[in-house]
Amino acid sequence: MTAAASDAPDPLEAATQATRSLQGLSTELTARVPQLLEAMRSVGTGLELHSTLDRICETAAELADARYAAIGVVDDEGEGLSDFVTFGVDEETARRIGRRPDGHAGLLGALIRDPQTIRLADLSTDPRAAGFPPGHPPMRTFLGVPIRVQGEIFGNLYLAEKRGGGEFNDYDVHMVRVLATEAGIAIGNARLYEAARQRERWIDGSVAVTTALLSGGDADDALTVVAEQARRLADADAGIVLLPAEDGGLEIVAVSSPRPTKSLGVVIPPESAVVKELLDGEAVFISDASTDPRMISRLTSAYGPSMMLPLQSGGRVLGALATPRVRGDRQFTEAERTLATQFASQAALALMMADAQRDRERLAVYEDRDRIARDLHDLVIQRLFATGMMLESAQRRSIVPAVREGVGKAVDELDVTIQEIRTAIFALQQGPAEAPSGLRTRVLREINMAAVPLGFKPAHRFLGAIDSTVGELTGKNLIAALREALSNAFRHAEADRIEVVVDATVTLPDGSAGVRLSVADDGIGIPAGGRRSGLRNLARRAESLGGASWCGPGLGEDGGGTTVVWEAPL
Repeated sequence: MTAAASDAPDPLEAATQATRSLQGLSTELTARVPQLLEAMRSVGTGLELHSTLDRICETAAELADARYAAIGVVDDEGEGLSDFVTFGVDEETARRIGRRPDGHAGLLGALIRDPQTIRLADLSTDPRAAGFPPGHPPMRTFLGVPIRVQGEIFGNLYLAEKRGGGEFNDYDVHMVRVLATEAGIAIGNARLYEAARQRERWIDGSVAVTTALLSGGDADDALTVVAEQARRLADADAGIVLLPAEDGGLEIVAVSSPRPTKSLGVVIPPESAVVKELLDGEAVFISDASTDPRMISRLTSAYGPSMMLPLQSGGRVLGALATPRVRGDRQFTEAERTLATQFASQAALALMMADAQRDRERLAVYEDRDRIARDLHDLVIQRLFATGMMLESAQRRSIVPAVREGVGKAVDELDVTIQEIRTAIFALQQGPAEAPSGLRTRVLREINMAAVPLGFKPAHRFLGAIDSTVGELTGKNLIAALREALSNAFRHAEADRIEVVVDATVTLPDGSAGVRLSVADDGIGIPAGGRRSGLRNLARRAESLGGASWCGPGLGEDGGGTTVVWEAPL
């Protein structure tokens, strides 16, 4: 038996000791023993922690005939409350009261500093009372009893407003003390169960992140999985992944939030104290992000308790992971901080492995592109050139004008084809460091590269000042959307004609200026029941920037084919 197990109280022994205190008491109290036993049975039912706390509150109120009951859970530092569960206060009243007590003052604070039973006939006359906030229901009689779990103070059980206008008596005190003992056992079991479930969830989340990062899919989508899993597991309002920015600081590259956000692409400057700590490999835990002086970004004004964890592996910091909760929400427990730190380390290791895997795949792609470029130059162009010379020779020897004109047109078409193949060869031979910075040039490069597998070059049009008005983040995502749309057209559309339009003169539904990418084809259209993962990726990219993506009729007869539209703010 382990030391931890030996320290745990035996439920039967604890209940026996608590019940002995009833011996020799009045007939009235003895008559209430069946009610007490039923209350103890009710408290011990179930293992979910918050449900257990709700059940204890309700049972204690019934047992002592109180109108209101609450449990204040003491935080890890033992200086305040990390949670506050109530019974008897409806939702409308709770909204009027506003923020729940933190246990730093008043009777609640006194019970935390000195965990002893408190019974008052009129709590408003006690010098330790701090008064009630506006909207709080009136309360006079009060009974506070500490709850101990495995010998340590877990929190306090509060009862207020004895029904019938009387005061809490000795019988109530004895009964509630026995109930508090049983509650401590039930809470201990629930905490063990909750801790096991919590560890299981974080492990499953780490597996999901590792799978997503190593699946070979889009890197941005994999980082979004990290943000989504972190938000869900930490029970946070948002999950945010930050990577080092080119000019220093940390850039937000993935966000998971229940509401639309425009934080993607925001850079937290290097002079931020939090950024310095994260890049040094130190975790940062903040009790209220909206008021902490270290948080210099306007994005933190809506957040309260926050965990900011370095994504580091092997002594190398790859970025950071943030999981903020809304203002006034409960603080992160020590167990949550430990599990989140382990999750961040696992995610960082998976990131490093994914980077290495992508490097290997990128090298293989470059080798294939070099080989294809050589074959196109050494074989295809040479043969086309030779064929052109043969046609020119035949043209000179022909005496029929119509034949001479037709052969001349064929030679011209061959010259155009050779030029397009040379453009494709140039695109294949360019490395990422040689990629031109202009958005127009990058769009043309994607179109030329797509021409090789398609067998024809998509038509294109540009509207507006593409290079000067479209921001770098929007431009990067537009290129990714174009690549996805052209890839879908090649793999699924069976198209003979594709037209690409980039329009930087559009006005978005909210009235802001935007850029719109349209990729239209005359193919078979989107089949019913077909896969939609590529279209979902396009929509997610657009929505993360405050834009949208949708599909419409194509270039074929009667609208045959598909037009993919992607737009985002400039």
